[in-house]
Formats: sequence, structure tokens, C-alpha cells
Amino acid sequence: MIEGDEPRFDWRRSGAAAGALLAALILLGMVFVVAMSSEARDRALDRERHAYDVTILTGALDSSISRSEAALGRFVLDENQAVSGNIYYAQWRLAQQQIDQLDKLLASEPKQRIRLNQLESLFQRRGAEFDLAARATVAGKGAGGTSYYYAAAQSPVGQDLSRKLKDIATAERESLSGRIEQTELFAARADQLIDVLSWLGVIVGVLSIFLGFVAVQALRQNAAARKQADDESERAADLENAVRDRTQQLWEANQALKTEAIERQAAEAQLRQVQKMEAVGQLTGGIAHDFNNMLAVVVGGIDLARRRLNGPRREVQTHLDNAMEGATRAAALTRRLLSFARSEPLLPEQVDSGGLIKGMGELLDRTLGERVQVVTDLNGEAWPVYVDPHQLENAILNLAVNGRDAMEGEGRLTIASDNVAMRANQVGDIRAGDYLRISVSDTGCGMAPEVLERAFEPFFTTKPVGKGTGLGLSQIFGFAHQSGGEVGIDSVPGKGTTVSIYLPRLEGAESKVRVHPAAAAAAQHAEPDITVTGARIMLVEDDPRVRTATVGALEDLGYEPVACASGEEAMKTFATEDFDLVISDVIMPEMTGPELIRELRVRRPDIAVLFVTGYVGDGEGDDLVGYDLLRKPFTVGALAAAVAGAIERAPTGLPPTAAAAAAGGAR
Repeated sequence: MIEGDEPRFDWRRSGAAAGALLAALILLGMVFVVAMSSEARDRALDRERHAYDVTILTGALDSSISRSEAALGRFVLDENQAVSGNIYYAQWRLAQQQIDQLDKLLASEPKQRIRLNQLESLFQRRGAEFDLAARATVAGKGAGGTSYYYAAAQSPVGQDLSRKLKDIATAERESLSGRIEQTELFAARADQLIDVLSWLGVIVGVLSIFLGFVAVQALRQNAAARKQADDESERAADLENAVRDRTQQLWEANQALKTEAIERQAAEAQLRQVQKMEAVGQLTGGIAHDFNNMLAVVVGGIDLARRRLNGPRREVQTHLDNAMEGATRAAALTRRLLSFARSEPLLPEQVDSGGLIKGMGELLDRTLGERVQVVTDLNGEAWPVYVDPHQLENAILNLAVNGRDAMEGEGRLTIASDNVAMRANQVGDIRAGDYLRISVSDTGCGMAPEVLERAFEPFFTTKPVGKGTGLGLSQIFGFAHQSGGEVGIDSVPGKGTTVSIYLPRLEGAESKVRVHPAAAAAAQHAEPDITVTGARIMLVEDDPRVRTATVGALEDLGYEPVACASGEEAMKTFATEDFDLVISDVIMPEMTGPELIRELRVRRPDIAVLFVTGYVGDGEGDDLVGYDLLRKPFTVGALAAAVAGAIERAPTGLPPTAAAAAAGGAR
């Protein structure tokens, strides 16, 4: 500049500086916009991944519930219960875990939270329905598990659950569509801005090193964003590989669980066999002990009587009476064992419990003694029941005697009855329904927990030697179960014991109790006043000793017996001779007694029939309906009463079909 000249404003330099400053500002603005766009794209990508996770998880949850339901079906239908049960349980637990994951994923979405809460409620209700079918199948109650499963299959809860899963997935897919559009929009905007920024960086780089440096930084940021996207892609691939590895591990764990379940099942079967053999050994030992004692009396009495045959008649009679008493006790023991095994034929009828218990007053007073105060608390509107009244009397009498012994012959004994509605398995294996409860309570010493646990075991007793066989409660247990009921015990050591018999309520004219009905049994002692002298009787008995003894007894009674050793021989004899009565054993080889009688009834529908049995096998009890029945062992007096009664009641002894035909012919 020449001295004296005024300084001039350099518009070019100033313009360049202003342009550079403006470019720098524009570049900074562009960098900021690019950063914001990248951040928005990242958020959109996160929301998109979140939507994919929710959609995949709802599909997996639906599959887990379906697999659990299918496994429960196989479990209920008894198709490899151990494996099916484990699959059902594992899949249901997996479904619960998946719901927990959904709960975490949807924590920040209010609308989806509402749907998830509804889904959890439906899931719990569905689990309760499945659990009911599984527990019924494990309890082994007939076909109860199948009915609960089909009821669950028809329930609307399953469809509501599937619809709710679809609602969640649908809402997430709709949200996913919007998020994909946002992602594409932000990505396109970011790419456009990057292109503009690149060109602006070149221009600024030419204009200014500073602007070039800024452009380089922007490019570096863009490269970092791309690298981050690549890293995300690699992480997604690693996550997929991890899921695949975890799935393989879960499959291997499932196979290990199956193997362990098979091994556990084998161990449990072996343990059950050991426990069964132990129970059989205990039962056999108790039977052998008591029968040896009774047989010692029988054998000793008969042997002594045989040695004294030429001695005083009274002494011989005494030994024979002792032998007869021992044999009678053995027969009573056998009957108790059959009652415990639920193989004793019952004679059920409609029973008014109040009248029966009141009628036992004199018997109880005479049996228990004066120092035991008997108190009754009977429901005046007690429901009627369909049971064998003699067995019910014996059960109440046995409980009263047990209570007297627990009180050492002095105390207060309460007999009560009331109507109760029971839930399934509320007491023992009882089924849901209405029951009459008959309770016998004492103020005795009570039972310790270890004694209470074994109370129903046969031959288990805490009484001194010679005071009891240990079959009283076992017999009551068998009677209650055979009558469709249950037995419960409440006991507090030092305060007393209450034993309750639950008998199903009789509804309508027919009983729903499954029993083994039979015709009225003959008297066990005195001979009848009326006999049919000279009546021809066909005796069918496979045991030669029983056959010989029965023929001799019939001949002494004035009858004309013809003995047959099998059903085939009896059919041939029946075809050639006429008989007034057929006496047949129930259990025989080749042809059972009921099968024989059905064949003979075809030839002669009006023939009188008397069944003789010491045991009723499975499925045989229903064939005895409508016929007279005599239980082994029996005396000559019992045989005489049974024969006379069967001949006298021959018209009423017809089976239902024959009776209907006879009635139709009479009209």
C-alpha cells in the first residue's frame, strides 16, 4: 500500500472468508443432520429387531402350548405315560419361560401389555384344565383322565389363547411395517445427505483446509456407521449360531432326560416288586400263623377224639366241639380275608342307618359291658344307602370293640351319622359325591402316627397276643371299598380316635354302587323243620373230598344225591335223568358253575339251583344274581336249610329272563 492511500476493503478475500465461513457452517449443519439421521436409523433398526423378536417368540409360544397339549393327550391315553408326561411338563414350563420373555420385551408398550396380561390369564386357566386331566390320570380313576382331557379340548380357553397370541403378533407386525418404512426413510435420507456432504467436502477442501478436514471427519463418521452396521450383521449371525447350538444342547438334554426317565421307571418297577413281595410275605406269615393255631386246635381235637372213641362220650364230644370251634374260627378268618380282598359276595339292600344302629343298642351294651357309655348322635334325615346290612353291623360292632379295648373297658363311645358332600380324594381314594358318614369315636389312648399309617394292614395289631387277629380294620376297609365308599381315621394320641365309614348315597330305585350281589344265604346252624324227603339232587363238585362229604350229608338228610365231577359229566347226566335241584360249585375247571347252569336252564328253565362257593372270582359275582348261595365251609344244618330253601323258592330263583318268560306264559 502507498503511503497516504486509505486502506481498501478486500471484497474478494472477505467474500472468500465469508464463503468459507458459510460453507463451514453449512458443513457443520450437514454433519449434525447426518448424525441425527444415523441415530434415527439406528433407533428404527432396534425397533425393527424388537418387532421380529416378539413375532418369533409368539410363534414359538404357540408351538410349545400345542406340543404340550399333544403330549398330554398321549399321556391320558396311556401311550408311554412316562415319556409323554415328561414332554408335557417340559413344554409347559418352556411356554411359561417364553411368556416371561414376552413380558420383558413388551414392558414399554402399554397396549401390548394389556394384551399380554389377558394372555397370561388365559394361559393359567388352560394350565388348570390340563393339570386336572393329568392328576386324574395319575390317580388311576378309570377313564377320568380321558374325560377331563376331552373337556379341556372342547373348552373355549384354548381358542381364546390362540387368538390372543395372534392379536399380539398382528399388532407387532403392523408396528413392524411402520418401523420398516421409517428405517428405509431414514436410510435413504442419510444416504442423500452423505452424498451432498461428500460433494460439499470436496468444494470446501478446495476452498479451505479446515473445511477439507471437516469433510474428512464426516467421511470417517460415515465409515464408522457402516462398520457398526457390519458389526451388527456379524452379531446377528453369531446370535443365530448361538441359538442353533443352544437348541442342540436342549435336544441332547431332552434325550438324557428320556434315558433317565426310562431308568427311573425300571428302578421304580423293581422297588414296587420288592414292596409287593414284602407285603405278600407279611400277609402270608400272618395267615400261616393264625391258620396254624386254628389247625392245631382242629387236628388236636380230632386226634384226641379218635383216641377216646372207646372212652366216655362227653370227653369225645368235648374234643370234637374244640375241633369244630377251631374250624369255625378258620372259616371266619377266611371270610375276613375275602372281605379285605373285596371278593366276598355281598347281600346289598336299601338300609336305614338310623334304624339299624338303634337296633344294635342291646347287642352293643351286652358286648361292651356296663363301664362303657354308648352315646348316639344320629341325623334324623340321614340318606339311605345300598349295602349289606349284616356287614355294616359287623363293621360298627368291630369299631365299637376296638374303641372299648382302646379305652381299656371304661369310657365314652359315640356313634354318629351325618350327610356329607365329598370332594374327589378328600379322604383316601373317595370319589366326589354325596355320602352318608357313620363315625365311631372313643376317648381312648389314640394312635401314634406310625400306628395310624399301618392301621389297615392285615394282621397288624397293637393288642396283646390272643386279643385280636389284626383283621378288623382290614375287613372294614374291604367292605367300604366293595360298597363304593371309603374309610377315614382321625386320631390324637392320648385323646381318642374317630373312625368314619363313608357310604355312597342311594339315589332312586337302583343302586350305583358296584357290588357282588347273591341270593339270601342259608342259616348256619339249626336244621330246618321242613325237608323234601326223597328229592333227587345233582351235585357238581370238582374236589373229591368235598364231593364225598356233601353226598354223605345229603343222604343223611333223606335226599337222593347224584355226584358229578365236572360240568361236562353233569350235562350228560342231566340229559338222562330228572332232578329236583342242582347244587353246583362256582369255580371249576373247564366250565364254571354259572356257565353250567346257563346250559341246564336252556333244557329245563324251572330247575331249582343252589350255588356253593368258598370264593367268587373276578366277573363271577354278577352271574349269581337271582340264585341261592351257600358259602364254604358249611355244616350239615346249614346245608339242610339251604337245600330246603332253594327247593321251596324254585319259582323265584329264576334268572330275570326266565322269570319274565314264566310270567308271560302264566298270563
